[in-house]
Amino acid sequence: MPATKVSPLKATRKRCEWANGDALYEQYHDEEWGVPCFDDHKLFEFLILEGAQAGLSWITILRKRENYRRAFANFEAEKVARFNSRSIERLMSDAGIVRNRLKIEAAISNAKLFLDLQQSHTSFSHYLWGFLDGQPIENHWASLNECPATTPVSDAISKDMKKKGFRFFGSTICYAHMQAMGMVNDHTIDCFRHSECAALKP
Repeated sequence: MPATKVSPLKATRKRCEWANGDALYEQYHDEEWGVPCFDDHKLFEFLILEGAQAGLSWITILRKRENYRRAFANFEAEKVARFNSRSIERLMSDAGIVRNRLKIEAAISNAKLFLDLQQSHTSFSHYLWGFLDGQPIENHWASLNECPATTPVSDAISKDMKKKGFRFFGSTICYAHMQAMGMVNDHTIDCFRHSECAALKP
């Protein structure tokens, strides 16, 4: 595979420390991470991916992302919610994803609960962002070490979702979801994306 060309401007940009050194990580950081997302389809995609990531590195899941898209019906919640025992066995034999039965079963049951929240709150986005009154939290971390693994908000969301039956969505996973979906801006202040994501605040 030919080497990917990187523009001089992109190469000299200062990024969050965690995103350096891997082209896929850098692209994800530069284009997606921390961008406020109100789209239910993408929120569901990351609900599945974050659940699969539990106990693993995020780059492992990013590298399997397209396999997950194929295996989980393009992240269509209605279709995933209809997966049955045959679907589970199919997924357990799919080397392109994390073959963990509990995580696979949780993804299917979470899809059903996701649809329930869409019905009761107009959209999953309304439910999730309701914990923040629809406004992202703007943090100003000087270094990655200052960034928390959980917050009172992630505790509250996780507790409520667990009460509703969601699995593999503890407070740490919830906070990672909030970071990815731009509910919090956790780009460090020296990262070029901090100001860019802040400007996207609704």
